[in-house]
Amino acid sequence: MAVNICMPSGSSAPGLATLARWLKTEGDPVSVGDVLAEIEADKATMEIEAPADGILARILVPDGTPDVEAEQIIGIVGGPGEAISDIPPAGIVQPPPAEAQASISARAPAPPVTHPEPPPTIAHAGADRRIVASPVARRLAHLRGVDLRQITGSGPAGRILRRDVEGATPQAVSNAAPQATPTPPPTSMPPQDDGNIRGVPVSAMRRTIAQRLTAAKQTVPHFYVSIDVEMDALLALRQTVNEIAAADGSAEACHLSINDMLIRAVALALKALPAVNVCWAEDSILFHHRIDVAVAVSVPDGLVTPLIRDAGAKSLTTIARESQALIARAREGRLRTEDMQGGCFTLSNAGMFGVDTMTAIINPPHAAILAVGAIGRRPVIRQEQVAIASVMTCTLSADHRVVDGALAAQWLDAFRTIVEQPLRLML
Repeated sequence: MAVNICMPSGSSAPGLATLARWLKTEGDPVSVGDVLAEIEADKATMEIEAPADGILARILVPDGTPDVEAEQIIGIVGGPGEAISDIPPAGIVQPPPAEAQASISARAPAPPVTHPEPPPTIAHAGADRRIVASPVARRLAHLRGVDLRQITGSGPAGRILRRDVEGATPQAVSNAAPQATPTPPPTSMPPQDDGNIRGVPVSAMRRTIAQRLTAAKQTVPHFYVSIDVEMDALLALRQTVNEIAAADGSAEACHLSINDMLIRAVALALKALPAVNVCWAEDSILFHHRIDVAVAVSVPDGLVTPLIRDAGAKSLTTIARESQALIARAREGRLRTEDMQGGCFTLSNAGMFGVDTMTAIINPPHAAILAVGAIGRRPVIRQEQVAIASVMTCTLSADHRVVDGALAAQWLDAFRTIVEQPLRLML
């Protein structure tokens, strides 16, 4: 029995994905769990596994195809002994076996309709009807002012897909609720192509970054609070710990970075002020009991934010080991979507680039992001005397819907106290 291979819909942010490459070719034998293809979605690489035993009978979406929608059929696995010529070139009507239905890799659509359907009656499209639409279709409908209640979906079980919105009738557009007037594009003329310009297709990662951060700046009311933190005590503790680890020579020993210690300090400050460990959810505020800290990692095509899970309950050595593994996977393009799902807080360290101060954009749905700059020798006042200290400037960007100014200031003060008294990191 043939089974559809569908694009997964377990992405952490609504959007499209790129089918990066197929690892099998048509006619290859496959077994349940074999990796058939790789996709790029939500700044991560995901694998699509075979939903059944048999052969890869059809590849419907070729390598490198961008903007593939969730649940779109991309290929077909034929049953053992089934001839490829017997398999239709489109979707399969039979549902996959029970174990394949549990997998994110394949979902069988409803049987195709073979007789023409009459156009939907607009008068009966009531507001009470539940609208089943893909995230991409919803976003596109919002941008174009299309009323989804006036559209009949062509997807499984009547699901509205992007193509349905793109083909919406003028009446569906005119009946939609009034939309905000979009900002007009720049009126400057595009540059002439004199050989000095090279166009590069937008990657799935760059597209996701653009969509998410544009939405963040447009919808999240940012405000910013900065503080200077003296780092001499933390630097001395780090040096001591690393010297002991090097002398020990144990396989369990792990070199601590400044960033590892800052992750631990962020987690302890969130533990002290749990009101910052929250997310905005429109009709509710979500308080997270576990403290997961996202860490911004620069990669060749952009930026990713994998999470250190339960950082408030882990030792510095454990955090360092997990951080090194995540950073390595990020730079090799091997992060999974689940590595970046969850959390309420992000740490972005630009100090290694020599940046003194930076303000960062919140990573939705997080409540805040802490941007830290380079450590520099600066004059400070101690007991009415001028002294020189190693100082780092930290800027907190917070979502004013869930974090007020006083709370942000309290959190930064708690963070500074922990960093300037670094033995707290060892507790």
